[in-house]
Amino acid sequence: LLSYLSFSYRYFRWWCKKTRIEKKSPFIDLLCAVPLQQIYGCPLGGIGGGTITRGWRGEFCRWQLNPGIYHYEMVIANQFTVCLRCKGQTVYQQVLSVERPSTLQGWNWGFCGHYAFYHALYPRAWMVYELPGQNVVLTCRQVSPVIPHDYKDSSLPVGVFIWEVENGRDEDVDVSIMFSLQNGTGTKLDRSGGHWNEPFAFEKEGERVAGVLLHHCTHVNPFTLAISAREKAGTGVTYLTAFNPAGLGREVWQDLLQDGKLDSPPGKSSPTEKGEVTAAAVCASCRVPAQSHRTLELALAWDMPRIHFGSKEKLHLRRYTRFFSSGGDAAPALSHHALTHYEEWERKIEAWQKPILEDSQLPSWYKSALFNELYFTTDGGTIWVELPPDCRAEDVQGPAGAGLSHLLPVLREYGRFAYLEGQEYRMYNTYDVHFYASFALVMLWPKLQISLQYDIAVTVVNEDVQPRQYLMWGQTAQVKMKNVVPHDIGDPGDEPWQRVNAYIMHNTADWKDLNLKFVLQVYRDYYLTHDSLYLRDMWPVCQAVMESELKFDTDNDGLIENGGFADQTYDAWVVNGASAYCGGLWLAAVCMMCKMAEVLGDTEIKQKYMDILSKGKESFERLLWNGKYYNYDSSGSNTSSSIMSDQCAGQWFLGACGLDQGEFEVFPKSHIVSALKTIFEKNVMSFAGGTMGAVNGMRPDGVPDTSSVQSNEVWIGVVYALAATMIQEDGFHTAEGCYRMVWERLGMAFQTPEAYREKKVYRSLAYMRPLSIWSMQLALERRAGRAPAPPQPPQVPLHP
Repeated sequence: LLSYLSFSYRYFRWWCKKTRIEKKSPFIDLLCAVPLQQIYGCPLGGIGGGTITRGWRGEFCRWQLNPGIYHYEMVIANQFTVCLRCKGQTVYQQVLSVERPSTLQGWNWGFCGHYAFYHALYPRAWMVYELPGQNVVLTCRQVSPVIPHDYKDSSLPVGVFIWEVENGRDEDVDVSIMFSLQNGTGTKLDRSGGHWNEPFAFEKEGERVAGVLLHHCTHVNPFTLAISAREKAGTGVTYLTAFNPAGLGREVWQDLLQDGKLDSPPGKSSPTEKGEVTAAAVCASCRVPAQSHRTLELALAWDMPRIHFGSKEKLHLRRYTRFFSSGGDAAPALSHHALTHYEEWERKIEAWQKPILEDSQLPSWYKSALFNELYFTTDGGTIWVELPPDCRAEDVQGPAGAGLSHLLPVLREYGRFAYLEGQEYRMYNTYDVHFYASFALVMLWPKLQISLQYDIAVTVVNEDVQPRQYLMWGQTAQVKMKNVVPHDIGDPGDEPWQRVNAYIMHNTADWKDLNLKFVLQVYRDYYLTHDSLYLRDMWPVCQAVMESELKFDTDNDGLIENGGFADQTYDAWVVNGASAYCGGLWLAAVCMMCKMAEVLGDTEIKQKYMDILSKGKESFERLLWNGKYYNYDSSGSNTSSSIMSDQCAGQWFLGACGLDQGEFEVFPKSHIVSALKTIFEKNVMSFAGGTMGAVNGMRPDGVPDTSSVQSNEVWIGVVYALAATMIQEDGFHTAEGCYRMVWERLGMAFQTPEAYREKKVYRSLAYMRPLSIWSMQLALERRAGRAPAPPQPPQVPLHP
C-alpha cells in the first residue's frame, strides 16, 4: 500500500508539472480518461495519413489529423442530405441524421433511425436508408484504401462514398446527395481566423472531378480538406463555396430545395475573422428512371503533407507525398485518384476477404472480428513518413548503427511506420505490446514490420545517458541503455525516433520480455518473408540483446529469473524468480537463436545456445511444472501457483514459426496440451460462465487472482493469442467471449480496449494488442497447410 501511495504522489506531481507548467498532455493520463461513447463506426483513410472516424449513425466524430493526437468532436455541419424531385418539384428533402441540433435549424433534421441500417467490414461500411413514404432506398458504401501488400494507395488520406439509389416508383426521380463539411475538426482552432474555401475542378484522362477545398490555415500542421464528386454522363456536380455552420443554414437549404442543385458561385471565399467558422457543400445529382437504380460518387480527402510532432524540431513528410505533391496542394489530385480508383481498391479488398468470408467452417463473429480489429492499423494514431531525400546513413543509424547495412535502403523504399500503444496510451511502437499486434503487420504489410524492426534495431545499439526519475519506485536511471530493446520509440507530443522511451513508469532496461520479443519477431519475420538480408542485419543485434538478457540468469541454470517487481508487459503484476511467461519466452528465444545460427551457418553460436536450451528446458520443467500446468512463478508466494492465461506465449510464437515439433520442440507436447486444457477449464469456463474470454490469472480453486490490478483483468489481445495457441481445441470459444463482450455487450466497436473485468470495468480504449487476432488466422492457415514453406538457408555461410 505504501509503495502505491508513493507512486500516486510522484505521478500526481509529474502530471501537474506536465499539464500546468509545460502545458502539454501526459503520455498516459490516469486522472482524465477518455469517456466511453458507444458511437463509433468504421474510420476513413489509409495508413499513416491521419484518420476521420464516422459513427454508426453517420456522424463525423473522431479526428486524428495531427499525428497521434485525438479530438473527440461530433461536427454537426458534416452531413449528407438527400433531395428528391419529381416532375420539377421537390417532394422530399432530409438530412440523413437522427440528430436535432441547436445550430442549422433551418434544415430538416431528425431522420427516423428505424429506417436506417449500418454494417461495417473494415475497411468498408454500408449505411442503408429506406426513405419513409418515398419508395426510394439509398445505400452509402464507404471505402478506404486499406489494401494488403500495397504500399502506395494504402497510404492515401481519402475516403469514398458510393451512393446507390434504388427507385421503386413508377416514375422517374431526380436525386441529389449534398455533402456538407465544416472547415476544421470541431476544435477551437476552427474559430482562430484565416481559414478560407475555394471551388476546384480536376480533369485527367477524360475523368473530371469537382468540389470545394477548405484551407485550414493553422501555424502548425496546416491542412486542406476536400469534398468532391465525380462528373459523368447524366451526373451533375454543383457546390456552395462557403456558408456559416453556426447559423440557421436557411440559404443552403433553400438553394438545394429550389432545384436540387447548389448555386456554384465563382471565386474563393474571404478568410474567416477570429471567432468565425466556415463550411462548404458539394452536391451530386442524377435522374433515376422508374424501377431502376443509379450511382453517385463523392469523396473526402485531407492533405496535411508536412508535419511536425509536438517538439516542432523536425519536419516530416508523409508517405503519400512520394506519389503526390508535398506542397499542400495535392487535395484535388487525391480526390480525383480516389474517385477513379476506388473500384480497383474494392476488387482487391474483395479478393483478399472473400476466401475467409466464404469459409463455412469459420464462425461469423470471427470474420467480423478479424477484419474490423484492423481499424487500429490506420486509427491507432498511425504515422507513415518518408525519409528526407538528402538523408544519409549516419543520420538514421546513430553513433553505433553502422552494422545495419540495409537500414537506409529499407527506410528509403518503405518509409518509417509507427502506431500508438493506444489512443489513451500515447507511445509509438510500444514494443512489448507490438509483439502481439505485429502479426497483422507481418501478414498484411510485411515491409512495414521490417521497417519498424530496423528502427527498433537502431535504438537497441544506441543509448541515451540522460538521467530521469521513474515514477513507480522513484529511482533515477538513464533514459535508454545500450544493447537493450526500448519500450517505445517516443511520444507524438515530443519527437519520436529521436527521443525514445516516453514511458517513465518503470525503468524498462530491467524488463525481462522486451529483448526476447525482438529475437522472436526477427525469426518469425524471416520465416514468413524469407528475407535473408534482414536476417543477416538483425543477427548481430539479436546476439547483443541476448547477451544483455543472460545477466538475468543469476544462478546459471539456463533460465532467466524475474526480479521481484512487475518487470514485463504485465507492468502492475509482480513476478519473482523463474516464471512461466518470461521463462517460456526466454526458451523460445533461445530456440530461435539456435535456428537462426543454423540458417546462417554460425556453428559456434548455435552450440552455445543449444547448451543453454538443454539446461533451461530442464530447469523450466523442474521449477514450474506442477503436473497440470506451469506455475505463475517459482517464488513459493501465495500466488505463485496461479494459472496464467499467457503461460504458453513462448509456445504460441514457436508454433507460428513451425518450431513446435521435432528437434526444436521446447515444451513437451503433453504439457502444453494439459496447460491449455487447464486454462480453458479454469480461466475461461470458470470465469463469468465462460462468456468473457480468459481472465489473466486464476487460482487453482477457480477464483480469479486478485493479487494485482491486472491479474483479474481480461486482456483481449492476450486472449486472441491464446486462442491461436489452442486453435485446434477450444480457441474459437475462448476468443468469442471477448468479441461478444467488446463489440456487442459493451458497445465498444472500433475502440477495443486493452482490458476489462467481470464487472464491466474497462481500461484503455482503442488499444493495439487486439490486432493479435491475425495470429489466429496464421494458425488456421498453418493447420490448413497454407502457411509459407520454411525458408531455405542462404548459400553463403556467415563465417567462411
